[in-house]
Amino acid sequence: MIRRAVPMAMVRPRAMITGTKATIMDTLMTTDAVSSAALYRLLAFLSPAFPIGAYTYSHGLEQVIEEGEVTDAQGLKTWLEDVLRFGAGRSDIILTKETMLAASRGDEAAVRDLNDLGLALQPSRERHLETSAQGTAFIGAVVQAWRPEDDSPASRVFNNLTDLSSGSAPKSWPYPVAVGLTAAAWRLPTDATATGLLHAFSANIISAAVRAVPLGQTDGQRILAALEETIAEVTGEALGAGLDDLGTCSFLADIASMAHETKYSRLFRS
Repeated sequence: MIRRAVPMAMVRPRAMITGTKATIMDTLMTTDAVSSAALYRLLAFLSPAFPIGAYTYSHGLEQVIEEGEVTDAQGLKTWLEDVLRFGAGRSDIILTKETMLAASRGDEAAVRDLNDLGLALQPSRERHLETSAQGTAFIGAVVQAWRPEDDSPASRVFNNLTDLSSGSAPKSWPYPVAVGLTAAAWRLPTDATATGLLHAFSANIISAAVRAVPLGQTDGQRILAALEETIAEVTGEALGAGLDDLGTCSFLADIASMAHETKYSRLFRS
């Protein structure tokens, strides 16, 4: 029997509330306005080749595999669906969306608060490392190669918060906040950014499982294809949620990340 990443008796988060989502989406860029330039940038930022070291993290999955809880493609799909719906997947999209909103209105203080919140939400030392190492590397790569040069409110916030010479720039960035700030500065569509972020997260975890279970590459692609509907549902629900809706209920995945900290031999950093 496959042990899920969440308690079986938990109540699922509310379904997408269309009224709330419609109100929020009125203020966000949607995929109706995607340009070739925006698509190019989004593909670059969320590519496996973007230098953030994502391939070195398994989000606790290595521990779950060692315990015999994920042994095949179906087990991985079940585990990953739960993490997307009830764990970091949903929460990361809320943080990304809120960061994009704050940056787009030029609210630097709000972005700082979201940065602190994104770090504080992590349930274990390794998960804190996972998000902060990737997020900080992401910001560093953008500063070096993709710094926005226009004078929009979001670009000003980005440049102010990444100016290390000021002495007040954050030294550590949670990954979803880093992506949200960059996406806002480059005026990327919010829903496309959210979908791309969940796709990248899922693809990276599947890649870890292909190496650690092990699974075949074709099985990995079958799982990614099967997650399309889940990712669309999580994106829609999370974009209609706010900071009061933040929270996770993926206790077994969180416990796995804690147990992984004490592993003597490991392939992944989380």
